[in-house]
Amino acid sequence: MTQWQSDSWRKFEARHIPEYRDVDALAAAESTLHSYPPLVFAGEARNLQDDLAKVAEGKAFLLQGGDCAESFAEFHPNNIRDTFRVILQMAVVLTFASKLPVVKLGRMAGQFAKPRSSPVERKGEQELPSYRGDIINGIDFDAAKREPDPDRMLRAYSQAAATLNLLRAFASGGYANLRQVHGWTHDFMARSPWAEKYGAMADRIGEALEFMEACGINPDTVPQLKATQFYTSHEALLLPYEQAMTRQDSLTGQWYDTSAHFLWIGDRTRFEGSAHVEFMRGIGNPIGMKCGPSLEPDALLKMLDTLNPQRIPGRITLISRFGHDKVEKGLPPLVRAVKAEGHPVIWSCDPMHGNVIKSDSGYKTRPFERIMAEVRGFFAVHRAEGTNAGGIHIEMTGQNVTECTGGAVAITDEALGDRYHTHCDPRLNAAQSLELAFTLAEMLNDEMHVRTREAA
Repeated sequence: MTQWQSDSWRKFEARHIPEYRDVDALAAAESTLHSYPPLVFAGEARNLQDDLAKVAEGKAFLLQGGDCAESFAEFHPNNIRDTFRVILQMAVVLTFASKLPVVKLGRMAGQFAKPRSSPVERKGEQELPSYRGDIINGIDFDAAKREPDPDRMLRAYSQAAATLNLLRAFASGGYANLRQVHGWTHDFMARSPWAEKYGAMADRIGEALEFMEACGINPDTVPQLKATQFYTSHEALLLPYEQAMTRQDSLTGQWYDTSAHFLWIGDRTRFEGSAHVEFMRGIGNPIGMKCGPSLEPDALLKMLDTLNPQRIPGRITLISRFGHDKVEKGLPPLVRAVKAEGHPVIWSCDPMHGNVIKSDSGYKTRPFERIMAEVRGFFAVHRAEGTNAGGIHIEMTGQNVTECTGGAVAITDEALGDRYHTHCDPRLNAAQSLELAFTLAEMLNDEMHVRTREAA
């Protein structure tokens, strides 16, 4: 294997990266980015890896969620806050039920690029390059807007920096205080049957906090009660941007991609000889890899040997995305192979990407019942194989959108157009996300009871 450098990926096959016509402008943008401060720090990435090592041991659970594709147009502090508060709600539900700490990982502050199934989009007689995310080109069907523009990377950096600044303030400035557990509920969720269940749980948490305070345990003596650790992640797709954000840590000498705490390789860029795999094998960040129906066990083991030859716990998260009708057949061979080889991975479930359909109304959607069916299948596989169902990876938003049908809020096919705002794929709204969290909590609780009985 050749010696890794931050630009060694350029000698490998790079799919889903646009061709920029103005190479001088691209070089200038890359140089500017490389001179900018890091967005995250190496020590933070190492802390996340330590937290993920606990997930790999079955002593914590990974909650990863956020936008399908962040946009420049919808960049607003309220949108960031609303997604953050739903993730907090989901985490507290999961922790309360399972008694496990939850590692909170947002698809935020960098999720700007998207792979596309076709490089072009056609409307009538006109054919233009596909929209690849705001970091690359514009969503409007216009020849000038669809031209890849390297200066968009600089705007993406600025938006990511502002998003991270706000997230850090929310996580450590009192907003995440468990005393605020009632205040995280959105006003529009009052119609959801899960809001009442969440309110009852929040009451019990409040009573527990009052008891603890009477015993002298309060946010002033235990800072964990008033703050939380929140990390960011995105797919490392646009490698010129990722390389420009890669720095050598002065303490360890290791290289880190400072655009996010956690990066992942998508299903379309995970193959032998991939530029994306080459780039990711050399960075010190904890990383993920999507695993779908096209992945064979031997190929997966080869990837793991490449990406984590030292078998460091917490470094690798395998994100399964099969579809509700394929997970119970397709996932077990991969789980068995990894278990037999002893790789210390986290298995996380992405129930979104394998369950996209086109509705009768013409909108792309994801039926909530299919999402839940894949989650149940994921847990069933791990229970049967004696392995740990370690996490969930979802596309969601704190906004009151109508993009995924079903759920207790009963979004119908006819209602999809009411508030369909996504720039790419359909997302769960706040009520559906909370419903998923309660169902997950029941599954985790069942798993804990099974383990307790087996250990007795």
